[in-house]
Amino acid sequence: MSLLRQLNPDLTVENTVMVVNVKKQYVMGDTTIHALRGVTMAVKRGTYISILGPSGSGKSTLFNMIGGLDRPTSGEVFIDEVDIAQLDPYELAWMRCRKIGYIFQSYNILPTLTALENVMLPMIFADVPQEEAQDRAKEILDTVELGNRVFHTPAEMSGGQQQRVAIARAFANRPAIVLADEPTANLDLKTGKQIIGILRDMNLRFGVTVISATHDHKMLDVSDQIAWVADGQIDRIEERKDLNIKVGTIAGDEH
Repeated sequence: MSLLRQLNPDLTVENTVMVVNVKKQYVMGDTTIHALRGVTMAVKRGTYISILGPSGSGKSTLFNMIGGLDRPTSGEVFIDEVDIAQLDPYELAWMRCRKIGYIFQSYNILPTLTALENVMLPMIFADVPQEEAQDRAKEILDTVELGNRVFHTPAEMSGGQQQRVAIARAFANRPAIVLADEPTANLDLKTGKQIIGILRDMNLRFGVTVISATHDHKMLDVSDQIAWVADGQIDRIEERKDLNIKVGTIAGDEH
């Protein structure tokens, strides 16, 4: 943590996520690809931040570093002041299960399980007692307006309903952060708006930090901050209130 304090002495435990000089390189034969070139950023607890960048910018790589889905070549990634880049596989699995919730564009809920069972699953992995896990799963499914679908399997639900199950599952273990990877990409406009509204409501209700990789301007509109990634680096981080976002355009995107 000392390096991070030196970089910015004002950073405190109010920052759920802290990335310090993270570099990621991939070697392909005689070629070295620099996916991340020394990224440093901090995300304050409870913030809803969207990561924006073109294909190949390093956006997905950064997203994977924060989620513990990949390890940096060098640098530090802190979740609640724990450097997850230094954890062994067992410790990392523990951290991912209890501290990080994931939402994917393809939902990734198990087709043979009901909505209730899908939401209970991460709690079972976290050794939450069965009765408590069931009660908590029912409560969170009510929160995402699926109280009448708890015993339905994914085949009996629409895409939007499946994504709500995925959101409920992400919040099941009361994580410090939720990572949303293009969560509206496979949804129509109306359903996408509903999902964005639910995700923002969950963020505000539970005070969970939400980090979204997205191209959806509707999602940018509900964000507190927007991080622009280019050529493996953070180009800038701007407050939503300082931007004029309209469908199809973002005023100031010419930077």
